Amino acid sequence: MSLAEGVLQLIEDAAREQDFAKVTTVWLEIGQLSGVEVEAMKFCFDAVTRDSVAAGAKLEIISLPGVGWCMACSKPVPMAEVFGECPQCGGYQLQVTGGTEMRVKELEVA
Repeated sequence: MSLAEGVLQLIEDAAREQDFAKVTTVWLEIGQLSGVEVEAMKFCFDAVTRDSVAAGAKLEIISLPGVGWCMACSKPVPMAEVFGECPQCGGYQLQVTGGTEMRVKELEVA
């Protein structure tokens, strides 16, 4: 719920700064390794945006893949989980380099 409230705060700040009254669509990037449950985010977004500038706005989720650096292979590799094994060598010396983020990418306003 607090993540959805944070997104709403960003939207309301942008509405004040850029002087728009209605948001019709929100594009939200969510990394596969972010720990954000997409269905829960959709539900909470609908709940927190009632009676706001984003009331009734469509939430579009852009899923970002998990990426890490394998120290044994010395190359970037896809990651499905934070503490998973390297898909190339099977080792566990991975450093997450992408897919942990969540950000508002774009707003469609009226």
